[in-house]
Amino acid sequence: MSKVLGGILAPVTTPFAAGSEALDLDGFAANLEAHLADGLDGIVVAGSTGEAALLTEEERASLLAVARDRVPRDRWLVMGTGAESTTQCIARCVHAGSAGADAVLVVAPHYYANAMTVEALRAHYQRVADAAPVPVILYNIPKYMHFALSAALVAELAAHPNVIGIKDSSGDAAMLAGFLQAQGDAFTVLTGNGAVFHEALVAGARGGILAVSTFAAAPARAVLAAHRAGDVAAGSQAQARLKPLAQEIVGQLGVPGVKAALDVVGRAGGVPRLPLLPLDAAGRETVESLLV
Repeated sequence: MSKVLGGILAPVTTPFAAGSEALDLDGFAANLEAHLADGLDGIVVAGSTGEAALLTEEERASLLAVARDRVPRDRWLVMGTGAESTTQCIARCVHAGSAGADAVLVVAPHYYANAMTVEALRAHYQRVADAAPVPVILYNIPKYMHFALSAALVAELAAHPNVIGIKDSSGDAAMLAGFLQAQGDAFTVLTGNGAVFHEALVAGARGGILAVSTFAAAPARAVLAAHRAGDVAAGSQAQARLKPLAQEIVGQLGVPGVKAALDVVGRAGGVPRLPLLPLDAAGRETVESLLV
């Protein structure tokens, strides 16, 4: 693949039509065009911010089709394909490849968390990487998985020719440092935590898949630009603007917060899908105050 994994990718939300839970594909397409116009390096469909766990297979396919039509080939189009069964994960990877995704983002199975031993996770990821028709990006998000991938396992999986990177959303500097030990020409570490974006870049990460970039691309890009220019002071200043947006809107308010933020900046946000609830008045006030 000619594209180099790195920069800032937007894990996009899934808009739903007002008054129903039908996909708002027009709003989705408009958001994609706005994120691309912001200069982001790629799009991630059906990730955590996209309410992946709440989507049907048909909805996932519809979103990917719309994204493939709009994301230029010189930018990344990544599809979230994590599933509780290895069989379903592989099926999603196969579909993603046939529908034109550049890579797949694979969160570990986690419903049977206590059974997800190193051996089980190794077997899962090796089977998926063997079968996926496109490159695999590992996804470590302890907040939702209720465990973390180990640095030793990630280093082992990084040696697989079809595993090209990891998104680490832990926000834990020591955990990120462990994953960075596996980074090389064929394996890239990205952070998924906008609150520590600058710190992650300084540590060696090559970019981020950042929910905060969907509504605040400018400060996220400023962090990256300053880092690439070697200007630590400017990077720290930009991170100071980015951190509260990532920490409070994304970290504390979650998907409903991100969708409310999109509404505030004039994009298609709307309500999440049940059982997620929209923000209450206090939450909306928090979002608006941060984005003034």
